[in-house]
Amino acid sequence: MTDPILDIENLSVRYRGATEPAVRGVSFSLGRERLGIVGESGSGKSTVGRAILRLLDSAEITADRMQFEDVDLLNASERQMLKVRGRRMSMILQDPKFSLNPIQRCGDQVAEAFRTHVRASKAEARAKVIEMLNAVQIRDPERVYQLYPHEVSGGMGQRIMIAMMLLTDPDLVIADEPTSALDVTVRLQVLNILDRLVHEHGIGLIMISHDLNLVRNFCDRVIIMYAGRVVETLAASDLDNAQHPYSRGLLAAQPRIGGSRGPLPVLERDDSWMQPEVRS
Repeated sequence: MTDPILDIENLSVRYRGATEPAVRGVSFSLGRERLGIVGESGSGKSTVGRAILRLLDSAEITADRMQFEDVDLLNASERQMLKVRGRRMSMILQDPKFSLNPIQRCGDQVAEAFRTHVRASKAEARAKVIEMLNAVQIRDPERVYQLYPHEVSGGMGQRIMIAMMLLTDPDLVIADEPTSALDVTVRLQVLNILDRLVHEHGIGLIMISHDLNLVRNFCDRVIIMYAGRVVETLAASDLDNAQHPYSRGLLAAQPRIGGSRGPLPVLERDDSWMQPEVRS
């Protein structure tokens, strides 16, 4: 890959007091593409995303290389990271209930995030926020701007968070289950927005998800993680041809319309899965 946006080599993350790392030996590069990271809960997907943004104060992060464009993420000061987070690199979190301030109006929160990174008047920020709320398919954005988080549904709250993270036109977006709270129609609309950013604005997108069908149909490449390690990397279009036993187990555990009505298979785990990844 030529001129990657993000280059990670041998990333490990150990939480304070833990006997074993939560993430170990993770390596990948990201270009102007859509990269999916999949795996069961606890496999280290979200930890990787937060480590890239240096949001893990309670963890020790080590790596041979963590390079984001011209920024050495491993050695950057907190002052440097404050200029990177939100402006050049952003993260769409899974649950807006834990991200939105309950005592501040939704629109004001989005505008504040925008003005933190972009020089703009309050009126300019408001207009930009309303434009973005409309872009993520929120009806009557002027009204929603004035609402408090408890007055919006979970799906609308998620779209507000997506608007906040995309408002500054970042170069890298890490999306942690960004459509989990949305219905099918709105999910497709949000994915179209993210897809347009990749293709029209040339950003890099990391999609963290449990949804293998979403990753298969939306992403360009897929990383499969197990117990903090990358076990397989392959093109999203080749996901059904994954070779690693863990990858095969994830695929087999998917319920299918018209498939067998018997119990889904249970993974028979093996210590050999801790070995280096399989690449297609």
